[in-house]
Amino acid sequence: MEQDVESPSIIKQPKLPKQAREDLPKQLAERDRAKKIQRYVRKDGKCNVHHGNVTEKYRYLTDIFTTLVDLKWGLNLFIFVLVYTVTWLFFGFMWWLIAYLRGDLEHLSDNTWTPCVNNLNGFVTAFLFSIETETTIGYGYRVITDKCPEGILLLLIQSVLGSIVNAFMVGCMFVKISQPKKRAETLVFSTNAVISMRDGRLCLMFRVGDLRNSHIVEASIRAKLIKSKQTKEGEFIPLNQTDINVGYNTGDDRLFLVSPLIICHEINQDSPFWEISQAHLAKDELEIVVILEGMVEATGMTCQARSSYIGSEIKWGYRFTPVLTLEDGFYEVDYNSFHDIYETNTPACSAKELADMANRTRLPLTWSLASKLSQQGLPEAMQEDPDTKTSLDNQERIQQTERNGDIANLESESKV
Repeated sequence: MEQDVESPSIIKQPKLPKQAREDLPKQLAERDRAKKIQRYVRKDGKCNVHHGNVTEKYRYLTDIFTTLVDLKWGLNLFIFVLVYTVTWLFFGFMWWLIAYLRGDLEHLSDNTWTPCVNNLNGFVTAFLFSIETETTIGYGYRVITDKCPEGILLLLIQSVLGSIVNAFMVGCMFVKISQPKKRAETLVFSTNAVISMRDGRLCLMFRVGDLRNSHIVEASIRAKLIKSKQTKEGEFIPLNQTDINVGYNTGDDRLFLVSPLIICHEINQDSPFWEISQAHLAKDELEIVVILEGMVEATGMTCQARSSYIGSEIKWGYRFTPVLTLEDGFYEVDYNSFHDIYETNTPACSAKELADMANRTRLPLTWSLASKLSQQGLPEAMQEDPDTKTSLDNQERIQQTERNGDIANLESESKV
């Protein structure tokens, strides 16, 4: 007896094109590799480093001003309000203590009694008098008298300490507000770096730009390769920093950043990318940190903007799309194309291999050029007349025979 068995429904996956099926594993592998790589500097310029097990924390208090400036805004404002409130409360308590010890609070209704501070009848009024003294408000209702020397001394101390507190806290807030960190928000770096040919040489390039009309004065650019290495002695150096020459010798690292600029690093024998090919770059774990420094034109303070590129963000065989166009009487920058790149023909080998191939092809070329030049050095009549060429060949043979005979004679004489 046959039984009907329900077969589960089979959902057929849509068949992808061959190119998409081949590229999909590569894209997934690149995505997984990019997730595993830990950045040393994030794309927004913040360093991804945390300091732990710091035992000598007293060093932060020795430079208390910088410590307060480096705090976050919420904590900074809290400390700002707390310092003023504590000083007002402390000196308010001191004014109340003087009034209490002198007996002013017991003679409030006695018109013949001369208090230290007129109209001070409790801690609240003492606190208000402390605020008026330190902030130099002076409403005129509560006034110190000349019959209280301890009050005069306390007034001098509060005036001096209040000025110091004002200078310290206001200075701290001023530096906090005027920090040029936010100026770096308008300094942009391209999302990707590219490697392609420029003037017959393999070059690493990235683009920088300034979104503001107020320019960065004396702008300069630096780049470093962050990559772990192992020495010949077996020592492992994590996150080793190697300088990348972006025009230090020629002055190209000093920028006139009015419009976006493409920063170029020529991959030569001194470059850390000399032996890196396209296949090697896809597997290597490295990071390029770029640092743009300069002075803010409005304030004169030094500003620094940072970014980084990991291996998956370095595109081999690409160039940047031009963003500068000439309009009617001015140049216009299209920042919509700032991060755009396009593919170009670029050899996949390393710069070292490319130089070796160029050297191998240059030697026969030199021979052919020398032969051409020797032929061009002869008179036209000699080049065209075959009899002349034959006579020249015979003369060369005779000279060669004579030279050989001289050599043989010299050898026979040396034997004798």
